[in-house]
Amino acid sequence: MIKENKKKGKLIVFSAPSGSGKTTIVRHLLGIEELNLEFSISATSREKRGEEIYGKDYYFLSAKAFKNKIKTDAFLEWEEVYRDNFYGTLKTEVERIWEKGKNVIFDIDVSGGLRIKRKFPEETLALFVKPPSIDELKIRLKKRKTESEDKINMRVAKASAELATAPLFDSIIVNDDLEKALAEAEEKVSTFINS
Repeated sequence: MIKENKKKGKLIVFSAPSGSGKTTIVRHLLGIEELNLEFSISATSREKRGEEIYGKDYYFLSAKAFKNKIKTDAFLEWEEVYRDNFYGTLKTEVERIWEKGKNVIFDIDVSGGLRIKRKFPEETLALFVKPPSIDELKIRLKKRKTESEDKINMRVAKASAELATAPLFDSIIVNDDLEKALAEAEEKVSTFINS
């Protein structure tokens, strides 16, 4: 487990169905110096997309290496999102950020976000980013041009289940107007960090 004697920073979790805009919101918040945030780089067994870089976007691991880390309890949380497609947060990643005296910001799936909230209820602000509609979500995913039609349909089907978990989060940000969503996220995170 994460060393308990270390001074812990705050944990800011952003979860949402793919295409909701959570990554855009997280990038915006990372640019606000007063929030003292650092991005938690997730580990994944999926293939790299486009210009993604190891150690900046993700820690890319083979499915076998990922499973070995599960066996050695190296993850704070992990999830098999699709068959043999794992995502997780390495304990060493959170320790690395806390050792720098920073707050950790996560862009992770719904299950992972809720697991972190359960493990660190006082230190965690869990925010759910909601798309205006499932139809809008599908349009956004198609515009990315990063996945096949089958993958998009799989993500849209998963989104319905993810949307049902929204009430379990501390707060819901509806991303139907990006500027409004960014301002709302900034206000909520700032209030939590300074509390």
